[in-house]
Amino acid sequence: MSGKSKLKRQKLIRQAVENLNHSYMESVIESSLDKNIQMIRKLFEDVDILKLKEIRGGGKKGQRYCLVFMDSMVNDFLINDDIVKPLMLSKLTSSGEELINILDKQIVQINETEKTDSMSKIIEAICSGDTVLFADGAPQVLLLNTREFPTRQLEEPTNEKTLSGPKEGFNESLSANLSLLRRRIKSPEFKIKLLNIGRRTRTKTCICYIKGLADEKVLDELYKRLEKIDIDGILDVNYLNELIKDHPYSLFRSTGKTSRPDSLAGKLLEGRIALLVDGSPDALTVPYLFIENFQSSDDYYINFYYSSFFRFTRILVFIITISVPGFYVAIVAFNHEMIPTQLLINAAAERQSVPLPAALEAFIMLTVFNILREAGLRMSENIGQALSIVGALVIGQAAVEAKLVAAPMIVVIGLTAISSLVVPRMNSSSIFIRLFLLLLASCLGFYGLVIGLSAVLVNILNLRSFGISQVSPVASFKQQNIKDLFIRAPIGIMKDRPVTSVNPVRMEIKNNDDA
Repeated sequence: MSGKSKLKRQKLIRQAVENLNHSYMESVIESSLDKNIQMIRKLFEDVDILKLKEIRGGGKKGQRYCLVFMDSMVNDFLINDDIVKPLMLSKLTSSGEELINILDKQIVQINETEKTDSMSKIIEAICSGDTVLFADGAPQVLLLNTREFPTRQLEEPTNEKTLSGPKEGFNESLSANLSLLRRRIKSPEFKIKLLNIGRRTRTKTCICYIKGLADEKVLDELYKRLEKIDIDGILDVNYLNELIKDHPYSLFRSTGKTSRPDSLAGKLLEGRIALLVDGSPDALTVPYLFIENFQSSDDYYINFYYSSFFRFTRILVFIITISVPGFYVAIVAFNHEMIPTQLLINAAAERQSVPLPAALEAFIMLTVFNILREAGLRMSENIGQALSIVGALVIGQAAVEAKLVAAPMIVVIGLTAISSLVVPRMNSSSIFIRLFLLLLASCLGFYGLVIGLSAVLVNILNLRSFGISQVSPVASFKQQNIKDLFIRAPIGIMKDRPVTSVNPVRMEIKNNDDA
């Protein structure tokens, strides 16, 4: 048999199997217990963790039942005490829908149940950790919530640590994450909508918003973008981030991301819409404002003087981390008149014995720094920190002593490396912007640096998130909008919400005379 014929035959066989499975999934169950068990075994062929437990009720002609569930995804004690034991003690003689109703209301002691005859729902329930109860002679089944998954304990997110305030963080359990949010927002206007995304994974995805604060247009747009997604599976919330973002190829984010329930609750109260995925400890928020890159949860847990100073510092540090290498190369290689004479003489003396031009020096040292940082991230925490610090010190000192790079370049790269850690949300963007500005400065000097910064600024001004400009608070320049922009004003005078909410009034302060 030729190669093409073999591939064609394999394709036809695979298509026939998929069609067979599809026909099974679209079918409904029958009243015969034996036929239903045979169908389940056919669908879950070679799935060794699938368990089928056949039970017979009490009496002379005990009713036949079958429990279907996935091992290690259910609570065994719940199944034994609240399902198996009541069924074995029951003496039912009913059949059809009446039998299922009696089992649901009188026999089974499970708080969350659902009746269905759809095979696709049954399959989804089994794969989600539910237990399915089949009864002989009944045209429906009971879906019983017996889920119990091993989950990680609630811990503070390592990438969003705060000095004060709550120390809780999301984990990989969607139900646990929703409970953390519901505990903070007790209003009935807090809405939670569940979707399943992914043809094969059927990943449970949750949309959260506060009705009356969230923009209905943004919510409709989010639903439209989610409905267009046709993919095999969603394993993390970042899959959705790349599929629904406004600018697919932009260096900047158009959706927010957080692992802190307190931070997400704050965004919801500002009219944002949250997107959570089962199995992911992160949550997305839309729409997204550019200034959020420089905001921190600590800003609202400490004195506004300190938080304003630190926020302004983060903005300044971001400018430093993207522009310092390019600025240094521009003034050393092109624009000598921009630095004092004595400093120029010292820099020239240091560079006299270095064989490489300043631009190539900067590219090499930035590459070495990125390699060290990546190695530190991939290794265990203790070893990774030691590798990053010791590696940078040893390599930098050795390079200077070997006359491979000049000492001022080590200072420049060190300042760039340290400042890049201050704004972690901009890490990925700052790497490429830094290299882009360095390339322009290497070719055109200070003029290239200015052109590059202007291009970055124009790009930022044109960023949009679900129809809302990411720099809209700056563009409007209203007094209330700038109170939580470059600085953080006292909470008592931030009476209005950001432009992301359709309800602008956050608080109303009453005078003592009015009380």
